[in-house]
Amino acid sequence: MNLLKRLFTPLAAFLALAQPVVAKAPVTARPALWSVSDEDTTIYLFGTIHLLPSDYQWRSQRFDQALASSDELVVETIVDLDHPQAFQASLLKLGYSPGLPPIVERVPPAKRALLKAAIAKSGLPESSFNLMETWLAGFMLLGVQLRTMGLEGKAGPEEALKLQFAAAKKPIGELETNAEQLGFFDRLPENAQRQLLEGAIEAPVDTQKEFRSMLASWSKGDVTSIARSFNRDLAGSPELMNSLIKQRNANWSRWIEQRMAKPGSVFIAVGAGHLAGSSSVIKLLERDGFRVHRLQ
Repeated sequence: MNLLKRLFTPLAAFLALAQPVVAKAPVTARPALWSVSDEDTTIYLFGTIHLLPSDYQWRSQRFDQALASSDELVVETIVDLDHPQAFQASLLKLGYSPGLPPIVERVPPAKRALLKAAIAKSGLPESSFNLMETWLAGFMLLGVQLRTMGLEGKAGPEEALKLQFAAAKKPIGELETNAEQLGFFDRLPENAQRQLLEGAIEAPVDTQKEFRSMLASWSKGDVTSIARSFNRDLAGSPELMNSLIKQRNANWSRWIEQRMAKPGSVFIAVGAGHLAGSSSVIKLLERDGFRVHRLQ
């Protein structure tokens, strides 16, 4: 699945509020879970998938033990699907600019029919997309794809974890604000933004096939396969690798290292791709001398 779908569906999930597909039988998943600890601090690292069919049973006894022992939950960013005003304000501030070329001119001629078909499904006029920066247009059209696949943000692990911690009156934090995360897109060069837009309008059958593959790797905790697919997606785009993967992973590993100086237990849930591969948060922590243990 292209990078836009892999990394930023927490934000695109806001645009995909359809009902999930009703499953015939539950599916057991055992996604990856790690811990890093010292004498008085434990930080759990859980690799999530941001959108998940409702029939997946992804919690285990070991997972629930780690969760119950945690004083705080930390996610990538908090998108409040019930009160989206802050998210919408960030979109309006960062996602629109004057003097942009028409949206159809921002994809190759061979893909303009796909773009127009995706815009028609969105229910918005093409003139609205002409006003959007290219990355935001990709976001909006990705939301259309997610709705047609029967996926919604409220079915993802992060939402379940946030509800549990809120019910227990435990704090919930974020590694990036909505504006900070959207800012990574906003600062991308235009050619990289256009790559994201093209990925958001690919044929639905291809999207579904890629999502099933990603879901299978996540369900097995197969970080090697996850890393391989990310490397394949990013092979031709060093800008995306540096801005959306390496820079953010470095920021998060520094946050974890600083948090290790404070006693307590924290459960961190971020996209599984950030915990896989040679540039992952896991590898950065190990490079700096921390012992990271795979729990599941």
